[in-house]
Amino acid sequence: MQKIYLNDIQQEIMYIGAKDTILCAGRAIGKGVIHAEWNLRNFQRMPRSITGIVSPNAKRALTNTLPSMLVHWEKWGFKRNVHWCIGRKPPKAWGWEEPIFKPENYDNVLSFYNGSIGFIISQDRQGTSNSHSFDALDIDEAKFIDFEQLKDETFPANRGNRQYFGHRSYHHGMLITSDMPLTKKGSWFLDYQNKCDQETIDIIRGIVYEIWKVKERVKKLHAEGRTVPEYTRNYLTQLNRDLCKLRSVAVYYREAPTLYNLAVLGDAFISQLKRDLPPLTFQTSVMCKRVGIARDGFYNSLSERNYYSSTNFGYLDSLEYKFDKIKEPSSLMDADVDANMPICIAFDYNANINWLVAGQVQDGKLRILKSFFVKYERKLVELVADFCKYYRNHKHKEVIFYYDSTALSSNYAVNDEDFRWVIINAFKKQGWLVRDTNTYIGKPMHHADKQLLINRMLAGRARLHILFNRENNEDLLISIQTAGVYNGHKDKRGEKLAETEEDKLESRTDGSDAFDTLAIGCERFPVNVYNVGITSVFK
Repeated sequence: MQKIYLNDIQQEIMYIGAKDTILCAGRAIGKGVIHAEWNLRNFQRMPRSITGIVSPNAKRALTNTLPSMLVHWEKWGFKRNVHWCIGRKPPKAWGWEEPIFKPENYDNVLSFYNGSIGFIISQDRQGTSNSHSFDALDIDEAKFIDFEQLKDETFPANRGNRQYFGHRSYHHGMLITSDMPLTKKGSWFLDYQNKCDQETIDIIRGIVYEIWKVKERVKKLHAEGRTVPEYTRNYLTQLNRDLCKLRSVAVYYREAPTLYNLAVLGDAFISQLKRDLPPLTFQTSVMCKRVGIARDGFYNSLSERNYYSSTNFGYLDSLEYKFDKIKEPSSLMDADVDANMPICIAFDYNANINWLVAGQVQDGKLRILKSFFVKYERKLVELVADFCKYYRNHKHKEVIFYYDSTALSSNYAVNDEDFRWVIINAFKKQGWLVRDTNTYIGKPMHHADKQLLINRMLAGRARLHILFNRENNEDLLISIQTAGVYNGHKDKRGEKLAETEEDKLESRTDGSDAFDTLAIGCERFPVNVYNVGITSVFK
């Protein structure tokens, strides 16, 4: 018997044994061990089963996902071409069992001696999940996974074979691991936090501990040569039944920094990562912190007090679970928008991405209600259309359009007309009024003055206090939270770089520039508004 060191996170995942386990953890925390143990359990206890091993692309599967798992199998005595093989059909001479459903070819198959197989799904190969019926899904590096492809191709394939393995609490279970994502697209798996019932997890912990105590009593009775009472055996059987029932419906979600594996890695390794990695990467990929604002960022007064949630539960309840009515989201789901008041808007204009940020001034607060962006071939007209579609039920269809000199005499995002003209005419065609009188804020404010003003607004020390609807501004918040300072200015150097999977256009400072214009306009250029015939001013 080989002893294996497991850190606290690894131990907890294994003894909780939830059907679905989602781990967002820092680099080098030991995710390979977790995948190795999880798959080994499934392969051994569900003989002839099929597991889908999902990777963003073939290169990552071959260089990271599979090696980090199989190296542990080797250490534990499970040898290649003795207990398992990969990329080839096991020869008949080996005498291995065959899977319940034999694959047409074994090029992307991990085979186990008892007939269990792992089908390697790389998302850069279209349709690799088609026509399969999986008994479990193993998903590594989830922040790079295309969730739309995953839910369309792979999730539906996690089905069937209940007649063989339906009694197993982990049948059709999932293991999802990653370090902390930086983009909205890569953050899909963080939503499982809302599906994790902590009470269920705590009860599982309690039962596991109780089983351990009973087994210790049994060991003591055996050591003393005494007979184990029948009621003790029955109690232990019932505990295990209850444990399996809870595990079969449990979703375990955990976020953990690399420090949990400090005993293995050592202080020097963590110090080297801190020295070598960019600060944001260290905070997310090592410390497993969600994207936040650094003290030396451009918006250094931004904090949790600037975020809020506002759901119109009355509207949602009135639907009586008729989900087809909410297929197209609208402002009816938001409780923070005053449908009888105009909406303040501002834009940022770029050849590859264009932003619209919308807000309303209410009781001394500038609420950032929602933000929109369009990329590449979709331009300002489409951006306005997206806004009007979302606010199609707004009673007072009027916008207060704040703009600076960048909206004038420029046209690279649309046609021969400047941005201001295109926006106004696009709104008019959608049936909206546009108020653009006294809303021109002039040339863009100097960065130092802008930073001082907006941070005062964020801190609640200006005329208006800025608040963000968290759910409606996820991409905008990333743009704002990651905006740095360079030579006394907002660091906009990244705006001209080509887009990559890890550096999305919507994560850059363009969105924050649209927000700046809206904040400055509402704070410095208040205009008269009316609600149900009552005129007031933003003061």
